Amino acid sequence: MEHISQLAAKVRDKTAFPDILVISRSFLPKQAVIGEYIYNRCLQDPERVIVLAASCSGDKVFDQVQKFPVYRWPILRNWGFLNPQLHLIWSFVLAIKLYFRYHYRYIEWGHGYEFPALLLLSYFLPIRFFIYLHGNDMLCGLRNPMWRSLFKLTLKRAEGIVCNSSFTQDYLRATFRLDTPTHVINPIVRPEKFNVVANQQNLDDLRLRVRQEHNIPDTAVVILSVGRLVKHKSFSRVIDNLPLLMNVGVDIHYIICGQGPCEAELKSQSQRLRVEKRVHFAGCIPERELARYYASCDIFAMLTLSNTKTDNIEGFGMVYLEASYFGKPVIASRLGGVIDAVHHEENGILVNPNSGYEVFQAFNRLCKDQQLREQLGRRGKELANRKTLHRSLYKSEYLVKG
Repeated sequence: MEHISQLAAKVRDKTAFPDILVISRSFLPKQAVIGEYIYNRCLQDPERVIVLAASCSGDKVFDQVQKFPVYRWPILRNWGFLNPQLHLIWSFVLAIKLYFRYHYRYIEWGHGYEFPALLLLSYFLPIRFFIYLHGNDMLCGLRNPMWRSLFKLTLKRAEGIVCNSSFTQDYLRATFRLDTPTHVINPIVRPEKFNVVANQQNLDDLRLRVRQEHNIPDTAVVILSVGRLVKHKSFSRVIDNLPLLMNVGVDIHYIICGQGPCEAELKSQSQRLRVEKRVHFAGCIPERELARYYASCDIFAMLTLSNTKTDNIEGFGMVYLEASYFGKPVIASRLGGVIDAVHHEENGILVNPNSGYEVFQAFNRLCKDQQLREQLGRRGKELANRKTLHRSLYKSEYLVKG
C-alpha cells in the first residue's frame, strides 16, 4: 500500500497493462456495502485496474496481498467533519499523479459522493469515465440547485452510469433526463468474506451450533433478520407475527443480528407479547461470522418500509442475496431495489409490508411447507451465483479490437 506522501518512492508494478483507475472513498478491509461492491469489481479484472481509496484500519496488510496496486489517501481521526472535503481534494490530486505514472485511459468512480473531483478530472485529463450510483449517494447531487446542475453535468459527460439495481436506474431516469447510457450491475456475493466452506456438512454443523447457543430446538422453524435496528427496517412486524404463528401450531423462533436505537423497544415488544424466549438478539455480528446465522435459519425475513425521507433510498438489499446464496427462502417487502434481489415465487415471497394479512400468510405458508422452502432455496442459490461482469462496460472496445 502507498499513501500520497510515498508517491515518489519506487513501487512494485502488480499489473501488466493497467488502464482503469477505480476510485472509491470506501474500500476493503473496511466493511461497507459500497466497498464490497467495488472490491468485487476489481477482482474481475485485476490486470487492468489501479485502486485509489481512503485509508482505513488494517489497510496496509490487506493491500500488500492484492493482485492490483492500491493507493490510499489519509483520513483525519480528530477532525472527521473535514473528511468529505479531503476526500474530494486528495482523490483529485492523487488521480492526476497516478495518471503520469500509469497513463490510464478510464476512471471508474465508485459512488456519487464527492463527484466534483471527477468532473474536474474529466477536464484536466484525456480520459473517459464511468460513475457508479447505489442509492443514497445519488442524493448528494440534489442538495441545492447549483450542486444539482454540477451533478447533471457530470452524468452527461460520463461514458456510462452504473446503477446497482433497476430501482436506482429508474430513480435516476425520473430525476434527470439524460442520454448517457445506463447499466444495471447488481452486487454479487463473495463467499470468501464469510470465512467458511459452504458445503452441506459444514453448514449443518454451523446450523446446529447456533441453535445450541440460543437454546433453539433443532426441529423449530427459525426466522432470521440482519440489519441495523432502526424503525423503517420493521423488525417489529416480524415479532408481531410470532404469537399468530404459535397459535396455528408453529414452533417458531426469531434471531435478530444487529444493533441500533430500536433495540430496547423491540425487547419490550417481545416481553409484552410474551415471546421474549423466542426472540434472540445476537448483537452486531462480524461478516465472517454471518455464515453461521444464515445456516441456522429456515426463513430470512426483512419487511423494510418505504422511507419517504429525502436522505434514504433503498438501492439494493444485499442481505437478501446473501441469504439466497445460503439456500434460504426470503420474505421481503415489494419495494425499491429489493425486487432485484428477491424474485417473487422464485427465491422468496414479496409482500406489502403494510398488509398484516399478506405478511402473515407468507410466514404461515413457508413455516408449514418445508418442500416449498427447499424449492425456493435451491432457486435462490442459482440466482445468487449469477453475475454481470463489469467488463461489459467496455464491449464496444472489444468489438473495435475484433
